[in-house]
Amino acid sequence: MRYWLLKSEPDVFSFADLTRVGREPWNGVRNYQARNFLREMSVGDLALFYHSNTKAPGVAGVARVIRAAYPDDLQFDGASPYFDPRSSRDEPRWSMVDVAPVRPLARLVTLDELRALPQLADFALVRRGNRLSVLPVTPAQMEAVLRAGGLSLEALVGEPV
Repeated sequence: MRYWLLKSEPDVFSFADLTRVGREPWNGVRNYQARNFLREMSVGDLALFYHSNTKAPGVAGVARVIRAAYPDDLQFDGASPYFDPRSSRDEPRWSMVDVAPVRPLARLVTLDELRALPQLADFALVRRGNRLSVLPVTPAQMEAVLRAGGLSLEALVGEPV
């Protein structure tokens, strides 16, 4: 099992929205490095759900990958802002995964709190200028964030997919 961080603007799609719908394609990623991270995900992997571009950005909950990478359908939709005219169904450029909620954190773990955690000193999220919407997370980083939010990794690993 691997661990990830997925960023979403809460006014567009929040962890509460994911909990309400139960399953969602993580689509619209248009950065090659972030796309490659999506392609590395496996069913069962856990992801920190991060609220970005808000007054108090931070980790709101934990999601699980429930479908491995497949072509992002928005790249073929001419009406979508994520349409890519250079992409074809034979050779799609963009991928998405499906995620489902696992648990909300007891409280939002803010970016300022994340920056203060020594286990996250080398984490790309806390570095200035990082704009990737999908990031890998080490087991130690995952555990540190979960503990800050009132959870433990052991409690989540056994949760059903």
